[in-house]
Amino acid sequence: MTDARVKTLPLSAARTLHLAAQGLLTPPRRKAVKADVLDAIRRMAQLQIDTIHVVARSPYLVLFSRLGAYPQQWLDEHLAEGKLFEYWSHEACFVPIEDYALLRHRMLDPSDMGWKYAAEWHKKHRKDIETLLAHIRATGPVRSADFAREAGTGNGWWDWKPEKRHLEVLFAIGQLMVAERRNFHRVYDLTERVLPGWDDARDLPPREAVAEEALRRTCRALGVVRADWVADYYRLPRRPYRDELRTLADRGELIPVQVEGWKQDTFVHREFAPMIDDAATGKLASTVTTVLSPFDPVVWDRKRAAALFDFDYAIECYTPAAKRKYGYFVLPILSRGRLVGRVDAKAHRSTGVFELKSLHIEPGVRLSARLAGDLRRALQRCADWHGTPQLEIASAPPEWLEALSVGSTTEA
Repeated sequence: MTDARVKTLPLSAARTLHLAAQGLLTPPRRKAVKADVLDAIRRMAQLQIDTIHVVARSPYLVLFSRLGAYPQQWLDEHLAEGKLFEYWSHEACFVPIEDYALLRHRMLDPSDMGWKYAAEWHKKHRKDIETLLAHIRATGPVRSADFAREAGTGNGWWDWKPEKRHLEVLFAIGQLMVAERRNFHRVYDLTERVLPGWDDARDLPPREAVAEEALRRTCRALGVVRADWVADYYRLPRRPYRDELRTLADRGELIPVQVEGWKQDTFVHREFAPMIDDAATGKLASTVTTVLSPFDPVVWDRKRAAALFDFDYAIECYTPAAKRKYGYFVLPILSRGRLVGRVDAKAHRSTGVFELKSLHIEPGVRLSARLAGDLRRALQRCADWHGTPQLEIASAPPEWLEALSVGSTTEA
C-alpha cells in the first residue's frame, strides 16, 4: 500500500488495537457478572477447549484473563442453557449459538476435517453407530462414561472405547450436540433436541456466504489483520486472502494501515477506527497485566504472536519432558501491551499452594518497581482465584525472585 492517505502505525499501536479487540485493553472495572462470560466469548468469536488442569482448564483461564475472578460454573451454565455450542472451529471450541450456521456446512460434509472425523471408523461401524443413535433417541442423553470398557482402563485418545468413537463420529457429522458438561465430561444428545429451532432447508446459508462471514468475524476478533493471519482463526482453507480483505476495505469494513517493519498489507476493523490515532501516539495503550492460557487467541497462532509481540511461543505439554525448554503448561505473561515472560505453573489444590515451577522473563525486559508490582499482583490474583492463595516460586532469575517474593524491587 503506497497511498499517502494510509496511516503508518508503530508496532505498539497494532498491539494495542489487537488487545482492545480481544478484551485485554483495560482491567475489569467491576466484579464480573454471568453475562460477561458470554460477551467475552462473543468478542473472541470462539473459546478453545482443552482438558489439561494443572491450573484451571484453558477455557476458564482465558475468561479469567479478561474478566478477573468469576465462578467457573457460569461457562457450564451458558452451555447447558443453549447460549453456546461445541464444535470444531479453530479447534474444539465453545461458540455462541447464533454462529451455528458458520459451522453447519462442516458437519454436513466433514470430508476435509482430517482426524477430527473418523471416516473409516464411520464406514466400518455404521450399523453400530446407527444403533447408538437410536438408543439416544429412545432413552435420552448419554456420556461416554455410561458405557463400560470391556478390556479395562483406556490409555489415551488412541485407545477410546468403541462407544466413545461412535459418539465422536455422530458429533462430527452434527447428528449429536453437547447438551451440557458434567465435571467437564460431555453429555451428548440429539441435535434436534438441543437445537429444536434449526432447519437446514430453511436456515442454512450458502457456503460462500459462510466463508465471508467467518472472515468478518475473524477481522473483528483480531482487530488488526493481515492476509497471512486470517485462515488460522476458523481453520479456513490456507491460501492468500488479500483480495477478500481489500474487498472488505472497499466496503468500509476494514481500514487500510501500514505497520512499521511489516511489508504485508494490514487492516484495522472499522469498530476500532476511532482508536487508531490515540493508539498511534501512545495516548491509548493496554494497562492489563495477567497470565494467559497456552490456548488463548492472543498466542495460539505462533507466527502472529511473533509478528505482533516478538514472542516465540510453542505449547510444550505435548512435547517429551526432556525436550521442553520452558515447562509442561507454560502461561505467557501479558503486561501493559507486551508479552514479558512465561511461567510454568501448577495449582496444588489440596494444599492451597500455587506453584511457579519456573519463571522466565523475555530478553530485553528490564526489572522495574512498576513491572514487578504488576506481576506480583497478577500472579496473586490468579492464585487466589484458583483457591490456592499461597504463592510459591521455585525458580526465577535471582533479581526477579527477590522482587516478587519480598514485595520490594530495585530499579535495574
